[in-house]
Amino acid sequence: MKEKTIREFTRLLEIMDELREKCPWDQKQTNQTLRKLTIEETYELADAIIRDDNNEIRKELGDLMLHIVFYAKIGEEKGLFDMGDVLEGINGKLVYRHPHVFGDVSVTRGAREVEENWEQLKMTEHSEYKPVLSGVPTSLPATVKANRIQEKVRGVGFDWESREQIWDKVTEELEELKQEVAAGNRIDMEAELGDLFFSVINAARLYEIDPESALEKTNRKFISRFNYLEQKTLAKGLSLRDLTLDEMNVIWEEAKQFDKQP
Repeated sequence: MKEKTIREFTRLLEIMDELREKCPWDQKQTNQTLRKLTIEETYELADAIIRDDNNEIRKELGDLMLHIVFYAKIGEEKGLFDMGDVLEGINGKLVYRHPHVFGDVSVTRGAREVEENWEQLKMTEHSEYKPVLSGVPTSLPATVKANRIQEKVRGVGFDWESREQIWDKVTEELEELKQEVAAGNRIDMEAELGDLFFSVINAARLYEIDPESALEKTNRKFISRFNYLEQKTLAKGLSLRDLTLDEMNVIWEEAKQFDKQP
C-alpha cells in the first residue's frame, strides 16, 4: 500500500510539472485564481461526507490533493517553498504537538487534554505573543467560525464547568430575543438572535455534535419533504397555491412518514 501511495504521489507531482510546462490553462493559474476553485472543491468534499458517499469522498479528496500540489508547485516556481517543504512542515508540527505519542508526555484525561495541550503548544511556537483567536480565519462561514472560536477558547480553559449549564444560557438568550421582538427593535433583535445562535452552537459543541453537519442534514430533510409535498400536489393536477396550509400539512405529515421508511 505504501509503495503504491509513494508511486502515485510521485506521478501526480510529475504530472503537475508537465501541466505547468505545456498546458495553457494550467500555466495561467495563480494562487488567487485557484482560491475560489479550492473553496468549491472543499465544499464538494464536505457534501460527499454528509452523504456518506465513500466513492465520491475518494474522488473529491483527489481533486483537493490536486489543488495542494498546485499551490506547492507555484511556491516552488517562485523560489519560496516546494512540496517537500510543505510535508516537512506538517510532519514536524504533528510530532511537536503530539508529545504524548512521540515524546514522554502522559495524557490522563483523553481527547480533551490533547486539545488543551495542542493549544498551549501552538502558543509557544511563536517568539512573540499571538492572541488565542488570531488563528481563526476571518472568511470562515459564521456557523463554522463560531464553533472554531469556542473550541479555541476551550483549549485555554475558558469553558463551562459542566455542559448542562449551557441550557440556562440558551434559555436566557431566547428570552432576551423575545423581549426585543416584543419591543420591535430590529437592531437589538439581530444582536440577540446572533447571541442565541452562538449559544446553540456552543451546546452542539459541548454535546459533540457538528452544528454545520446537523443543520445541513436538516436542510436536506426539509428539501426532501417539500419535494414530496410538491410532487403529490402536482400529481393531483393542482399547484401549491391551490392548497390551504392545513391541506399542505396533511401531505407534509405523509412525507415525514415516507422519510422513515427503510
